[in-house]
Amino acid sequence: MASTVRSLVLGFSLVCLAFSGSASPHAKSSGRPQSASNDLTVHEWGTFTSIANHNGEAVRWNALGGVYDLPEFVEHLYGANYKAGLQGTIRMETPVLYFYSATPATASVRVGFSNGIITEWYPHASHVSPDPGKFIRPKGLFHWWQSDGSIAWDSISIEPGATVHFPSDGSESRYYAARETSAAPLTVRTPKGDTQQEKFLFYRGVSTFSVPISAQCGAEGSVTVRNLGREQIPAVILFERRGDKLGYRLSGALDREAVVEPPELTSNMESLGSDLEAVLLAQGLYPDEARAMVETWKTSWFEEGSRLLYIVPGGFVDEVLPLTISPVPQQTVRAFVGRMELITPATEQAVETALATRNRSTIEKYGRFLDPILDQLKAEDPSRTELLDKELQETYNVPFDEPAPR
Repeated sequence: MASTVRSLVLGFSLVCLAFSGSASPHAKSSGRPQSASNDLTVHEWGTFTSIANHNGEAVRWNALGGVYDLPEFVEHLYGANYKAGLQGTIRMETPVLYFYSATPATASVRVGFSNGIITEWYPHASHVSPDPGKFIRPKGLFHWWQSDGSIAWDSISIEPGATVHFPSDGSESRYYAARETSAAPLTVRTPKGDTQQEKFLFYRGVSTFSVPISAQCGAEGSVTVRNLGREQIPAVILFERRGDKLGYRLSGALDREAVVEPPELTSNMESLGSDLEAVLLAQGLYPDEARAMVETWKTSWFEEGSRLLYIVPGGFVDEVLPLTISPVPQQTVRAFVGRMELITPATEQAVETALATRNRSTIEKYGRFLDPILDQLKAEDPSRTELLDKELQETYNVPFDEPAPR
């Protein structure tokens, strides 16, 4: 089945590319525009991560229990691990902006963030709102923060073919995979007078806006997916992993509502990666950009559990993440993947079994999603709250009167 789906998706993406010359006129494997003029092209990809409740709606959550995965040179709001404790409905993860120009150029960039705050970025930004040194309480986005976040780079030097010295901290962060494209190197000068070089502009954040989709789990593993927005959702993929087995089901575009049956756990990462790249090509990314995006998220998109991956409609992206670039590029492509984590009956059973048997290795597979899973289990049966907390603490070998790490 996976090979058939892959052929269909790849064929669709090639047709889209063939009939959208203005959307991706230089879609060769190098990703570099072939024009001899000084035209500017900008491509962006990123992800919006959320978690669905029983009704299929995105819930409040934080990322406690997750692993900080960015290099030490990346700048951040308040503190490196501060973002993990912030509650939101959306965690905007690794948007990167690539620039292509036949000759050296200078540009300015500003990105707004609806009902949210920018938490990490690189290179150095000219302006970040709120103030990077300001402490925001974990639930602050739902209380006093009633504004939009923003970030701006006032002067970016676009230097095609330049000799580059990209920073590295020696870690194996997936951040570095985003450099594997033929985008032009960028240079930004800091207030101290030194310069920073990178292959892209990078930023992340947390927000409380509502996602354009809902995903309600059925008792037998099916998922009812509803389009809550005004635009068609270009593609929807239901993914599931249990141990070493994984599967996915590509259901295509979503206008209003569809029931997606659970996938058979007979697929592999190679076929999934190929299908995802084809879907991203259909959105206008260059092949090397699509590969870089999939490679960047390979270790986190496909964790234990179930989730819905979907292409976020372009109008929605522009509304919640307004982008202004000067001079205005001849072409701008924005491809965002939504990830909605699903707390399916299979996930609930796996977590309950792991807690009952004090299986810490299984519990840790759910990482930053463990808190919302436990919250749902407690909401279903409040009388089990104390037992679940006790089992969690005993799983981590800590006394019952002390909090277990999350």
